[in-house]
Amino acid sequence: MHEANLRNAGTVRPLDQDDPGADGGHDADGLQPDVSGNGGRTVWPKLSRLDGVVPAAGSANEASGALPRGRERASGTGGTDGGAVGTDGGSEPDRGPGLDRAVPQNGYAWWYVDALSDNGKQGITLIAFVGSVFSPYYALARRFGRGDPLNHCALNVALYGERRKHWAMTERRRPAISRSANEFVVGPSSVDWNGEALTFRIGEVTNPIPSRLQGIVRVYPSALTRETFVLDAAGRHRWHPIAPSSRVQVEFRKPAMRWLGEGYFDMNDGDAPLEHDFRSWEWSRAGTRKGTLVSYDTIARDRTSNSLALRFDRSGTADHLEPLPRAKLPSTGWRIPRTVRGDAQQPVTVKRMLEDAPFYARSQLSAKLFGETADVMHESLSLDRFRSPIVQAMLPFRMPRR
Repeated sequence: MHEANLRNAGTVRPLDQDDPGADGGHDADGLQPDVSGNGGRTVWPKLSRLDGVVPAAGSANEASGALPRGRERASGTGGTDGGAVGTDGGSEPDRGPGLDRAVPQNGYAWWYVDALSDNGKQGITLIAFVGSVFSPYYALARRFGRGDPLNHCALNVALYGERRKHWAMTERRRPAISRSANEFVVGPSSVDWNGEALTFRIGEVTNPIPSRLQGIVRVYPSALTRETFVLDAAGRHRWHPIAPSSRVQVEFRKPAMRWLGEGYFDMNDGDAPLEHDFRSWEWSRAGTRKGTLVSYDTIARDRTSNSLALRFDRSGTADHLEPLPRAKLPSTGWRIPRTVRGDAQQPVTVKRMLEDAPFYARSQLSAKLFGETADVMHESLSLDRFRSPIVQAMLPFRMPRR
């Protein structure tokens, strides 16, 4: 396989009364209010310290603990097999997540957050979808020429506890959707941006065994980035690492939990289904002393492979790195082959398998990255598997549609 370029391109309220699956008690009442006392500040290009949430540089954190991820190398570009991998031109003109981003017919956009608690025992991922890329209903609608992304929206919530995992992803239709530049309402849940924090207000039901998920998650970026990266040769798929280093506050009533941790926030959008242009991809991110390190490896339909390695410092500045060598990971329970980037000849440990699905896997790893041991959030996606009719038939059990 040869390498092509990955390049830069130029990224509340609940509707309880209308949704029979909503619970009227999912708002902020009874939860701790915003912990930051710092209001009305300039957010671009970086945020000031948030009292009680983001510790000052060099200060101790009461519940300190390592969060994920690490990577580093001298600045420059390079491919895994010696081919050139670079960036060219472009940045995001807006100064926020752009929750009203236009999504074309058959296209998609998603906003992704993950975090691990300071004590390393709890984790969360949140993904807000317009045009849910992994929806069997959206895939079927596209085949019949009805690929309206706003008719296929969802908020995916995954809570990872010490003993139990909670997972929800209910797809919703146009009447349950409302969007503006700073707010995205998906049925009984919502996402909003106030210039200083991204807030998820969650009122969902888990699957396949129903239980309530009710809580609030606030994401406080240390800085916002401007760069957007094109992931394919035709420029149809883009990635914007909005806030690679963030402080995350998690407060749930159902199930009862409250914690703080380090997190990550990005978004992807595209003009065509992922499976049309990609066979697979692997992504990882890690937090280290020198910043958040991100690795992106894709294989296109024509078997062209792309690689990208970046380090983001606390101000949001990106340093392009030479990708580290690949290390093989054990196959998942669904026999998905996986690799991860890490220092040569250094072992990689799977600390926790977070998701093991027929076409997708998410894991918490421990790896040596540029000489530093770090926790790594790692994802493997097989779009060949996703296209399978058997897999498509299995998905509604985890992804109901209202």
